[in-house]
Amino acid sequence: MTTDRDATVGVVLAGGLARRMGGGDKPMRRIGGRTILDRVVERMAPQCDGLVINANGDASRFAGPGLPVIADTVEDNPGPLAGVLAALEWVAANRADARWVASVAGDCPFLPENLVERFHAARRAQDAELCVAASGGRTHPVIGLWSVDLRHALSRALVEEGMRKIDRWTARYRLATVAWPADPVDPFFNANTEEDLAEAERLAALL
Repeated sequence: MTTDRDATVGVVLAGGLARRMGGGDKPMRRIGGRTILDRVVERMAPQCDGLVINANGDASRFAGPGLPVIADTVEDNPGPLAGVLAALEWVAANRADARWVASVAGDCPFLPENLVERFHAARRAQDAELCVAASGGRTHPVIGLWSVDLRHALSRALVEEGMRKIDRWTARYRLATVAWPADPVDPFFNANTEEDLAEAERLAALL
């Protein structure tokens, strides 16, 4: 759990349309008999001072974990940055004790158990305003740590500038990139296709 100064709410970004799986909600697909969402919540809950799910449409389909489900506050489904903004605004309105939001993708079943801890350590060491994760030589901008104080600037970028790419946004700020090993299992493996689901079943057996 984080300190008071680092109080962090986690957001599971569950807005993907799963086109490569034939549609539907990727977080609700099953690996080893459990939904990916359940696995994500299990990994993140002990690390955070509360969790929310970002999703649009009928919130009841994500009712299983019993977490708040918040929709984008920007129209036309502009992507994960809108989900991050929705979480920052929700935390500002509902959790005055929390200054940070940790975002994760809802289709990553093997997230590291020290994600938030390492983000905050890197942020403090590098005097960073934002953090993103990396593994296997690749950055994962959806997996990040965001200051609630940046919500107004992010809103302007989304609404007035039409910004959509996360790395364009993070390039404006002092950014810490925190890397994890990708062996034996990449903690940021994400299930985008039916083949990925089959691979996830294999990887789950290694953990």
